Amino acid sequence: MARAIGTTGTIGVVGAGYVGLTTAACLAHLGHDVVCVDTDRRKVAQLRGGAVPVREPGLDEIVHDGTRARRLSFTSDIEALAVCGVVMLCLPTPMDESGDPDTSAVDSVVRQLATLLPADAVVASKSTVPVGSAHRAERLLNRADVAVVSNPEFLREGHAVEDFLRPARIVIGASDAWACHLVERMYDGVDAPIVRTDPVSAELAKYACNAFLAVKLSYTNLLAALCERVGAEIGEVARVMALDDRIGASFLRPGPGWGGSCLPKDTVALLRTGRRAGLDFGLVRAAIDVNAQQLDRVVRDVRRAVTGEECGRIAGHRIGLLGLTFKAGTADLRDSPALAVADALAREGAVLTGYDPEVPSDRQRAVADIRLVDDPYQVAKGASAVVLLTEWPEFAELDWSVIGAAANNPVVVDTRGILDDSDVEQPGIDRIALGDGTHRS
Repeated sequence: MARAIGTTGTIGVVGAGYVGLTTAACLAHLGHDVVCVDTDRRKVAQLRGGAVPVREPGLDEIVHDGTRARRLSFTSDIEALAVCGVVMLCLPTPMDESGDPDTSAVDSVVRQLATLLPADAVVASKSTVPVGSAHRAERLLNRADVAVVSNPEFLREGHAVEDFLRPARIVIGASDAWACHLVERMYDGVDAPIVRTDPVSAELAKYACNAFLAVKLSYTNLLAALCERVGAEIGEVARVMALDDRIGASFLRPGPGWGGSCLPKDTVALLRTGRRAGLDFGLVRAAIDVNAQQLDRVVRDVRRAVTGEECGRIAGHRIGLLGLTFKAGTADLRDSPALAVADALAREGAVLTGYDPEVPSDRQRAVADIRLVDDPYQVAKGASAVVLLTEWPEFAELDWSVIGAAANNPVVVDTRGILDDSDVEQPGIDRIALGDGTHRS
């Protein structure tokens, strides 16, 4: 017998990280009453006091608007979810030692919800979870009157609010039409196509999207290496490729490798999902291998910048690092390719000084092998090379004549391609750019 579509009532959000806090604040912005639950009492106290611990453009404003309007509240008491018609799971699923996602946090919450939720409630998972997790959650709940829906997030760090309120698509994987409609109602006011599908397809789609981006990035980095060998320039090659609608312009810039909290673990998860299904995702495995090789290429460029030779010794040389986060627009250091490069240079004995606008010197403990400074020009003092590792736009606006004058050896390794030759020619700085074979001998 079909159930009538109920109302969302108060929406519960479990987890106050960048996905959970963005979800809670944006739903409140859309007019819903939202309670956000997190076990971190310190974080809850911060949020109640008006401090927003997650750096995302626009997030402070909508969090404050929601709390002032009494549509958004924070608690560490999971019992607050007992009045919720929909509960959104926004919990971490880090990679465990075997390479599988660790779903212990999700499983724990689902077990607690089994005795808390009212009849005809919906549990919607935004967490990136293994394929089949919605069905697993149904078994853990053991409640015929509670539905589980997969509602994967596609939020980019640094653009999370924009991506929630103006997404490319909203994916709802549900076995029950009434549950699908209830989740749809949460997004009233958001102008985006809604993809209605089954839970397993929704779960797999999240992994498929992230793995595809990783493959595209690795392909671009491999093309950049080829450009260096044959005397081409990756920017020109990418410009031609981008004009083909089947390819598009995004993810066609080379870099020091891909990282962050999603792509590394999601590519491995897709590999393992395929293996369990009897399929070898060799293409994804190759993308992971190319990403590891990119680290070696960058380190070779740094050696060449410092010594003139790709195999030169850099032990004892001072090297300045511009950018430490895994990408611009975030304070996130998780799986940062910039830190991977720094670790490799430190192992070879280089003396590292680093600057990042989101990693002040009081976070020194987070980057033990790098002396943090709060002024980008300080990284060049006495440096044998400066390495640009994160694509912060402000780095292109630096006075490179000051950097050139401060360095012992005026050379920059631009791993993100954000500088032009005109930025460094007048100060007399040599520039080594990834994928630029036209300037390599």
